[in-house]
Formats: sequence, C-alpha cells, structure tokens
Amino acid sequence: MALDKTLRDTIEDAVSAGFDEQIAFTSALVACASQRGEEHTVQDLIFRTLKARGYAMDRFEMDREALARHPGAGRWSDTHSEAPIVVGIHRPRQETGRSVILQGHVDVVPTGPEHMWTHPPYEATIEGDWMYGRGAGDMKSGFACLIGALDALRAAGYQPAGTCYVQSVVEEESTGDGALMTHLRGYKADAALIPEPTGESLARANVGVLWFQVAVEGFPVHVQEMGNGANAIDAAMRVTASLRELEAAWNARKDEHPLFAGFDHPLNLNIGKIAGGDWASSVPCWATIDYRISLLPGWNAAECAKEIEDHIAAFARADSYLANNLPKVTFNGFFAEGYVQPEGTEAEAVLARAHESAMGEPLGAHAMLAYLDARVYALFDGIPTLCYGPKSRASHGFDESVSLSSLKRTTLSIALFIAEWCGLEPVEG
Repeated sequence: MALDKTLRDTIEDAVSAGFDEQIAFTSALVACASQRGEEHTVQDLIFRTLKARGYAMDRFEMDREALARHPGAGRWSDTHSEAPIVVGIHRPRQETGRSVILQGHVDVVPTGPEHMWTHPPYEATIEGDWMYGRGAGDMKSGFACLIGALDALRAAGYQPAGTCYVQSVVEEESTGDGALMTHLRGYKADAALIPEPTGESLARANVGVLWFQVAVEGFPVHVQEMGNGANAIDAAMRVTASLRELEAAWNARKDEHPLFAGFDHPLNLNIGKIAGGDWASSVPCWATIDYRISLLPGWNAAECAKEIEDHIAAFARADSYLANNLPKVTFNGFFAEGYVQPEGTEAEAVLARAHESAMGEPLGAHAMLAYLDARVYALFDGIPTLCYGPKSRASHGFDESVSLSSLKRTTLSIALFIAEWCGLEPVEG
C-alpha cells in the first residue's frame, strides 16, 4: 500500500534536511583510498558510523575454506583482499514488517595515472551537480544513501518495523566473494536492495563474469639470432587472437537470451593486464595476460571455463611452437554466473511506487553488461534483488563522478521503499 502523502512529505523533508551531512559522509568515504586489499580504513569508518547509530554490529573475515566449497565463489589469488566485512543490524521493537538486506561495496578499481584526472581522485571534489572521485559513483555514494535513507526515517520520528541488514562488502570488483561471505555468514532477508549507479533504473539482469590468466613460456636468445628463439609475447598475442574467435562465437549466441539479444556485442573479452620479458634486447621467455570475459545468464560458469581451456588447448596444439609448450590457464578471480530479476515481485512493485513518488516518472528497467553482487541474493537466496541507484559518469575511468541531485532523489526513493517494504514504528523516546 502506498504511503500516506503527509508521511511521504515528512520523509522528503527529512532527506533534504540531512543531505548536507550525507554528502559530507560520502566525501569522507571517497577520501579513503580503498583499492583491493586496502579497504580496512574505510571499513573502520563504516563500522564507527553504523555503531554510532545504535545498530548491532558484526565484523568478520573472509573464510577462504568456506568460499572454496561454494560453487559461486571467485578464485582466490595472492591479491585477494582479506579486509573484513561489516554489517550493521537494525532490529525493530516488534517484528511486524518485512526484512531487507541493504548492501554496498567499498572496494574501488585502481585510479590509473593521476595526472589524467581533472581533480585528485581521492579528494571528492564537487563542481556544480557532480562529485568527482574514485568510487564516487561506483559505489560509495550509493552506500552512503542507504545510511542517509535510514537517517531520514529516524529524523522523521520513525524506524523500520522489519529487520534491516546494512552490509558493507569488499571484493565486488574482482571476485564477488565479499557479498558471498554475508550469504555464508547466514544473513537472510525477504528482499535485497543494492544502490549501484544504475541511472535511476532497475537492473533487470546482468552477465556472469570469468577472470583468467594465460601464461606462455618462450625460448630466449639475443635479438640478432631472433629466428632461433621463441618470443613468448608474440605467442601470447596469438592466443589472444584465438580467444577473439571464441568471443565472436559466444556473441553469436546472444539470441539465446531475450534481454541481451538487442545488444550488438553483449559479451566482451577484455585484455586487462599484460606482462612479459626481462630485457629489450632479449627475445622474451615469458608472458602473462589477464583476461575478463562475460557470460549470458543461464550459462554455467564451470562449463564456460572448460570451454575456454579446451579452446586454448586446441589452438596451442595447432601452433608450431605452442604445441610443445602448452600455455597455462589459471582462473584467478570472478567465477560468477549472471542472473535475471523476474518481473512481478511485490518488492519491485514497492520500489516502483517509491521511485515514481520520488522521481515523478515510472520506474524503468534494463540489462547490464557488468558484474553485480545482486547475483548472490538472486541465485543463492532466491529473493527479490533490486539493483537500483543514482546517475553517475565514467565508472572505472578518469573523472568518475556522481550526480548529487540524482543522489538526493535516489535517497528519497530508497527511504520510501524501506518505509513501505519494512513498515514503520515510532522511534523510542
């Protein structure tokens, strides 16, 4: 049932009144450099912030053995973060409403050369309607709006009448293991909401993702005898060219999924990192390339990984050098399948009402060509999972930014969603 107009306007006033404080908190989050493995400081800040609001707190480490037993876990590597997961729990006096998981990730991708940024990436610079900084869009602003929405309800004199789990996770940008750890920890709810920067639209579906590395060995000689050696970098490039053929074959199957059939090229093979050789005047004897490739929802990650291995092995056997020096394939990160959020759930209907009330227009939906932590709750908990957040620009790029006006609207929308989904009870005096 839609909220009473007076209550709705009271919540909007509370969002507006607290928005400056919300932006200050967002700026503090962005100022915490939190690339993979460096998220401890920002998690400490979030722990203090949630504890100060009276939430019951839980902070726990990655359980490598438990993750290894789960088919949805990413593959552990030397660079896997061991920063803790932080959960703040609001429990009502009387559990009369529905529960919800409110989740955001605080890990960010590397900045790249900082001289290519207009503003320093960790200074959270505001110009006009935009806050610039690494993580400003993806997705520290979204996490801050979860807290802002709950703060607004409290300022209006209310709190959720259902349990709310406010979860701050890491490893979203590399394995998805942080969200999976909350699942393995046992946190369950009637729905989940993740405010990724989806442009004020619901992410209806997302692709699965695999990370893998191919290592090639060569035979070093002086460049004056180059024809007598075997260049590992050249061989690695041939492997990449072969993988482009696999990428094309997978994209040719896009019509298998109606939500992705309209994309020209929904499944992307990315060469993310390359290294090799030891000396400019020596034929390189080693090379490694790190790849990311996406999968359509419904495709089995293990079967796709086997197809990649088989494809590389078949190519290598037909290559005059690689036939005797087979490349080594290692899966070293994402091992995640895609998901679809079915239409017609009550959670989506509640969000649609909240969105239209906050935005003045109907809620849209779209498919995304990126990994989303929503897959954990959609696939393994089987609950309605709403990936929905503000407008942003240049995620993973230079001058990443989030629209502050969009963030304010989204905070109101999420506050209205929580109010209707969980119900409200008066804050204890």
